[in-house]
Amino acid sequence: MNFLRNLLAAILGTLIAFGIMFFMFLIFISLANVEEGVVVKRNSVLDLQIKDPINDYTGSNESDPFAGLFEEAVGLDDILHAISVAKEDDRIRGISVRNQFVMAGWSQVKAIRDALKDFKESGKFVYAYADLYMQKDYFLASVADSVYLNPVGNMDFRGLSAEVLFFKELQEKTGVKMEVVRHGKYKSAVEPFLQDEMSEENRTQIRELLASLWVSIVDDISSDRGLTPDDLNSIADSLGGRTPALALKSGLVDGNLYMDEYESRIKTALDISEEKDIDYVELSDYMKEARKKSVYKGSDRIAVIYAQGEIFYGEGGPDFIGQGLINKALIRAREDNKVKAVVLRVNSPGGSALTSDIIWREVMLTRKEKPVVVSMGDVAASGGYYIAAGADKILAEPTTITGSIGVFGTIPNISKLAKNIGINAEQVETNRNSTEYSLFEPMSPEFRGVITESIENTYQTFLKRVAEGRNISLQRADSLAQGRVWSGKEALQLGLVDQLGGLDDAIAEAAALADISSFSIRRYPRYKSNFEMLMEDLSGSSEKAKKNLLISELGEEGYLLYREVRNAVRQKGVQARLPYSLTIR
Repeated sequence: MNFLRNLLAAILGTLIAFGIMFFMFLIFISLANVEEGVVVKRNSVLDLQIKDPINDYTGSNESDPFAGLFEEAVGLDDILHAISVAKEDDRIRGISVRNQFVMAGWSQVKAIRDALKDFKESGKFVYAYADLYMQKDYFLASVADSVYLNPVGNMDFRGLSAEVLFFKELQEKTGVKMEVVRHGKYKSAVEPFLQDEMSEENRTQIRELLASLWVSIVDDISSDRGLTPDDLNSIADSLGGRTPALALKSGLVDGNLYMDEYESRIKTALDISEEKDIDYVELSDYMKEARKKSVYKGSDRIAVIYAQGEIFYGEGGPDFIGQGLINKALIRAREDNKVKAVVLRVNSPGGSALTSDIIWREVMLTRKEKPVVVSMGDVAASGGYYIAAGADKILAEPTTITGSIGVFGTIPNISKLAKNIGINAEQVETNRNSTEYSLFEPMSPEFRGVITESIENTYQTFLKRVAEGRNISLQRADSLAQGRVWSGKEALQLGLVDQLGGLDDAIAEAAALADISSFSIRRYPRYKSNFEMLMEDLSGSSEKAKKNLLISELGEEGYLLYREVRNAVRQKGVQARLPYSLTIR
């Protein structure tokens, strides 16, 4: 029986190996038959449709023939570079923005919006069209010269809202709870485990955060649409853009057109006849063309290091920050004589306090050798702010979520569940504290005291890092801390950041500090492509396979809830993390 089983396993393994080889052979053949480069005709229009989720950086190796295969995200850096190249490309006459359900953060959308605004300075046109506009879609589209909506489409323009889930009653019913120790009256990352309703402190900070973000969004729309902020707020309050007719009447759009009518407007701008087809260039294709051209040129270099995702102890990857990849990138940049300055792009809600401090230390060592400037993305809070605090200068977008200077610890406990289902755990010890903690026993006062001590020590260290980095007193740092979150605009007023601006502004600041005028850019770290990970995980145990299975069973919303609970359970050690999982709509 064992012989037959082993024989079948060997045959199956051989068939799988042959299948992989055949699959790779087909890919090589298809790649070999693809024409080099992208054909961009004169009088073309860049079709800006972003169908994949946007990451600040995908980290793929351009020399890898499989780079881009099976990728599920597009890099913000690639999008911005393509728009910048298109501005100077005589073959590109304009850009057509057609997005629905853009999968990006508000600061990422603002960065693309600002790039389009810069593109318009060339005298080229930007038009926008959609069958329906969600708020982020409209925020992006509103920068266009003309904005159009399908006559039977829809417009969502109602202001911002946020929702936080609470699990106290769920814990009581299941007997599974999270033991919590925290510092900071605003440090409400753990609040959902402690109560069933939002605290006034938490409600206050969310309300003020949303208000600050909304003001920045409205100001940008106002400047491009010729509507006052009061006008826009009245439209939002009354849902005055909910139908195409109302959106046109209120001034949110310039016309209610079908797609063929929209294309007629583009043909007029291109000065071509109605019978002639528009030469569109898809964004994904043009990005390949744009990579061959560099906006930044020079023998000197500025290293741009991307730190994106939650912070966990370990190597790190495209979806989470670990000290491994980030510190290797910092060391490499520090030891490269051609690199004159470093820009650390941070997009993280935080996580492990230990990992944050390890990265902070490497930032400080790098700063001794060459200037370090931080560019904050959608969120650079708690541990994300921790690793930024040591930089020479910090830049944030007005819509960046930052601050959250505070720490907490959560430990799962199932003692009530164990009792309810008849499980009794007994411990045998050599010393009083040999059994550090048991899931099956209530947390002892002694153990809580040890955790509290660790929380307080970490909080004081965090404050010290902020005080030294921002050149303020510990008392001032404490007054800005307590876990309170701020928008980038508020952080500037409070001195937590030095100026408002995007990644290009941070690069310019780094160049000024390094006293260089011409330079090239080197981006770090290099991640494994999805194709490489697919080859490594053909056993079916890959994270991608698990994710897709869970989404198919739970749905997107259910998966996000599962991931939130999973991350709370997997957190090890003291956490410096954003006060809550916040979805802004």
